[in-house]
Amino acid sequence: MKENIIRFSCLGLIIFAAPAMAATLELVTLQYPPYQYEENGQIKGLVVDIVKEVFRRMQQPVNITLMPWTRSIKMIEDGTADAVFTAYKTADREVFADYSKEVLMPQAVSFFVLSESNIKFDGDLQKLANYSFGVVNKISYGDVFDSAVKNKIIKMPDITYTGEQNIDKLLAKRFDILVSNKYGALDILKNKRVLHKVKALSPVLQTIPSYIAFSKKRKLSLIRDKFDEILLSMKKDGSYERIMAIQNKMEFKNK
Repeated sequence: MKENIIRFSCLGLIIFAAPAMAATLELVTLQYPPYQYEENGQIKGLVVDIVKEVFRRMQQPVNITLMPWTRSIKMIEDGTADAVFTAYKTADREVFADYSKEVLMPQAVSFFVLSESNIKFDGDLQKLANYSFGVVNKISYGDVFDSAVKNKIIKMPDITYTGEQNIDKLLAKRFDILVSNKYGALDILKNKRVLHKVKALSPVLQTIPSYIAFSKKRKLSLIRDKFDEILLSMKKDGSYERIMAIQNKMEFKNK
């Protein structure tokens, strides 16, 4: 009897000491090279590398799925996915999304026009009031542009569902000015081999912080806090900058 008690006690200690296997988190994002994209059946990209490294250090398994952006946001709202990236912070989304405090990736929003265009931009959106714009559905382009649309300072934009479609419409002269994350648009233009047909206006419209945002319905505030802690440590130990260096080496030059 005494031996059995000892045996069961030891077994209990072993079971108690064994780490609990964390449930896999379902992350959603959009096809948005060079930040996140699918290649040969694998999800890759600059932000994907950062997100994976944070969760690796957390010993938290994740599954990343590319979705249309509208569906990704809806899944966070409904709680059918755990987190979405890279998301701009808006008042509407904060109702259902629990954003990280640490910035995941700063993004520059720029205007693009055809190479032969005479349109110029000096930072004043009101001077572009007579031109038409193209955007992707449900994408926030920061409070400067979003407010200009809402307050009718500029015309209601033409809407597509992907960055590729948006660029195709610009090339077809369906609108005058394309609005996009700068590096996202340049990557698409490079892949389409049409860099020479389009130019970015200077200055950039706005540099906007983007985040990972967790579904409030999933009650993941503790994981959100741990994500912030590790992302901050990566920024301090230099590993974040080493991953970011990939972006700094990208050369998108019209030839």
